Amino acid sequence: MGVTEPISAAIVLGTGLGSMADAVDGAIVAPYSDLPGFPQSKVSGHAGRLVIGLLEGQRVALLQGRSHYYESGDAAAMATPLATVAALGARNVLLTNSAGSLRNTWHPGTVVVISDHINYAGINPLIGDTSDKRFVSMTEAYDRRLRERLHKAAASVGLKPQEGVYIWFSGPSFETPAEVRMARLLGGDVVGMSTVPETILARRLGLRVAAISVITNFGAGIGGADPSHSETKDVALAGTIALRKLARAFIKMRDD
Repeated sequence: MGVTEPISAAIVLGTGLGSMADAVDGAIVAPYSDLPGFPQSKVSGHAGRLVIGLLEGQRVALLQGRSHYYESGDAAAMATPLATVAALGARNVLLTNSAGSLRNTWHPGTVVVISDHINYAGINPLIGDTSDKRFVSMTEAYDRRLRERLHKAAASVGLKPQEGVYIWFSGPSFETPAEVRMARLLGGDVVGMSTVPETILARRLGLRVAAISVITNFGAGIGGADPSHSETKDVALAGTIALRKLARAFIKMRDD
């Protein structure tokens, strides 16, 4: 790719959010298919490209699309992309996703800063790792200072995101109304099919993690909701404007 300068941060772009890559100046683009060890996503809304360039004066790497556990049964599918951005110098990674709301007051279009997660899928991407580094502390999986930075960045562009707990279901089928009710009882605020494996992998690599969900639908059974992938893509695309503003403001703020 001809990349010689280190990057300061990486951003993983979720379903329908890939257009954020258009904001990168002087972009160097490589399809995942050209990069050894990178996954080949087969989900619409995930382009599968590594984009490196300048965003708000900072050199960043955007992973335009992800591979999900439900595609291949491999929870560690994003291990090589995350290891690559770490090797390129990233200290922080910002994960983005489209998610279902478990709160009837958090409507589609709402932006949520993830404060913690529940791994309901029960799968761990570090299974098979034989080093002591597999015993990763998840006490502060979503870095407190980065969460504060996200809220400050949001305020600077006139946004007021919520903050809550993400609960991971394996997918690809959407959750049942009974599962949504259970997820609420367990303390979840949003539900989705990604992000948690990436957070675990990133922490294993020593990266600091921040994560944002864009609410694209209510969970099944909330207000008669019946989620679909087309709805997820459409609403995520509409939410890209707010997310792009927030991501740019976040990247612009340097580490303390």
